Amino acid sequence: MRLPSKVVSSKCLVSLRYGILFFLFVVLTSSSAAQGVLTLEIRHLWEGQIIGLPAKNLPLPNGEKLEITRLAYLLSDPRVESKVQNGQSTWQERKNWQAFVNAASDVSKISLAGLPRRHFHSLQFFIGLDEKTNANDPNRYPQDHPLHPKNNLHWSWQGGYIFLAVEGRLHSSNTADPVGFSYHLGNAHNRMMVTLPTSFDLSKLDVTITIDFNLSRLFTTGPTPLNIADHTSTHGRKGDPTALTLVNNIEDAFKVHWIRSHSPESSTEFTGGKGITGFVGTPYEFKMPKNFPIPKLPVDYPLTEERVALGRRLFHDPLLSRSGAISCASCHQWKAGLSDSRRFSLGVTGRPGKRQSMPIFNMAWKDVFFWDGRVSSLRAQAKFPIQDSLEMHESLSNVEQKLKAHSQYPPLFDKAFGDLNITADRLGVAIEQFVLTLTSFDSKFDRASRGKLKLTEEESRGFQLFTTEYDPRRRQFGADCFHCHSGAFFTDHEFHNNGLTPGDDPGLAGVTHLSDDLHKFATPSLRNIALTAPYMHDGRFENLNQVLDHYSSGIVNSQTLDPNLAKHRGRGIPLSDDDKNAIIAFLHSLSDPQFSEIERDR
Repeated sequence: MRLPSKVVSSKCLVSLRYGILFFLFVVLTSSSAAQGVLTLEIRHLWEGQIIGLPAKNLPLPNGEKLEITRLAYLLSDPRVESKVQNGQSTWQERKNWQAFVNAASDVSKISLAGLPRRHFHSLQFFIGLDEKTNANDPNRYPQDHPLHPKNNLHWSWQGGYIFLAVEGRLHSSNTADPVGFSYHLGNAHNRMMVTLPTSFDLSKLDVTITIDFNLSRLFTTGPTPLNIADHTSTHGRKGDPTALTLVNNIEDAFKVHWIRSHSPESSTEFTGGKGITGFVGTPYEFKMPKNFPIPKLPVDYPLTEERVALGRRLFHDPLLSRSGAISCASCHQWKAGLSDSRRFSLGVTGRPGKRQSMPIFNMAWKDVFFWDGRVSSLRAQAKFPIQDSLEMHESLSNVEQKLKAHSQYPPLFDKAFGDLNITADRLGVAIEQFVLTLTSFDSKFDRASRGKLKLTEEESRGFQLFTTEYDPRRRQFGADCFHCHSGAFFTDHEFHNNGLTPGDDPGLAGVTHLSDDLHKFATPSLRNIALTAPYMHDGRFENLNQVLDHYSSGIVNSQTLDPNLAKHRGRGIPLSDDDKNAIIAFLHSLSDPQFSEIERDR
């Protein structure tokens, strides 16, 4: 495959441009009373009861209990039928229309705007995409689009989308530990049509139809029962019995619950984002390769050369710490792939922290930060280490005073923000701007993907193992890495319990206070993984061999173990020494040569 580079410039608010276009589309298609708006509300149920995720203790006919931790799917190309003269039917179709549904929301609302004002008699839609759309480059879509890769419904290197993803665990009295299952149904031959006979009148009022997706019918009471214990996974290949069962049962699982009419919206008000500033400075050219999805860059503070330069200086300045002993760059070193090669970083007092320092490249594509996802912006993240007693151990007010008293910082803030005001918030914005420019996309693997060179035979075999599922039933014996380390970033940017022997760190649960999130941590990118040892949130593994030993034979089952690991019997995926060596060779091909240079000031 060839993946030539492209450049996305931040001039004139490139990210805001997408937002404005999407907003205008919504306004123009939904605010006119001359056209009807049909809103679909999709509820997810089990035996008539609305469920959220994770959904636990769902009863099966054989007395076993089901737990569903993930349910996501793509809807496309809806159409509605109306009767016209002489009783003939006509269909109003929405081609090139898609919607992403995530059952983590109790009710998913989807609007079909621009319908003629008349009476309709039937509703149809597809789960899945047509063959042409399924083959499209997912990186062409802005972040708000249903087909953007951030929804984790794209097959990454295999190509095409996952139409329906259902994951969870089966609890049985026959086994002490639950059995995981992971059903990812894709490929154009598995596109599913749902037809719902109904009757609704758009002639004067807009209409909302509530649709129930009864998962109990999908699993147990459809035309074909689903044998979960014996069939723990599917990716939708032709002839796969699990895929056929899902396809056969899907239409029977959808039912219209109720229909209600309401007055059309006369207008839509857009007030804009808070704190949007005037453009100050020189636009910064943000570079990215073609195989990366479009990032959502800041629109309140567009990237500028001046703000990036200020952020670079602050990032490397030990003035931000209480004793002047360490800077941000102390724990994010260039030679270590923007990590620091320690199990736990040392703070200004010499005491170690509690987690391994995460590398900070390609942050423009992340939505939450830290191993436990405690903050949702880089500018907020930048202020945490300053105040942490185990890190810089300083107060933001003291930092502000030190910067104001410095001979060089006031004019730098003036160039970056248009005035001399120095605040902790602006410090966070500046560091955010610099960190956003730290990108990595020129590894040996990337160059091979662009046809510039070839991977070795061992590296190629490692990549094949990496992207192949382990499923002896279908004679597939891969390493099954791609479920969590997917796409151009080699991470799904989600949180998982990957079967480590648990310690005292609750992970994501320490933020959400939910038992279902216990021992879940952010999935790190595998880019530059050979440079960022030690591994895991607590740095417990010194090298990649130990990591693969864990996934091969060290998995600890628990109630929150990720279903894509729990679906395998035993304590992992059997890997030979040759398999491990090939995977490690492939992982080394993900190292970006820019980090092999001597430490430099970016």
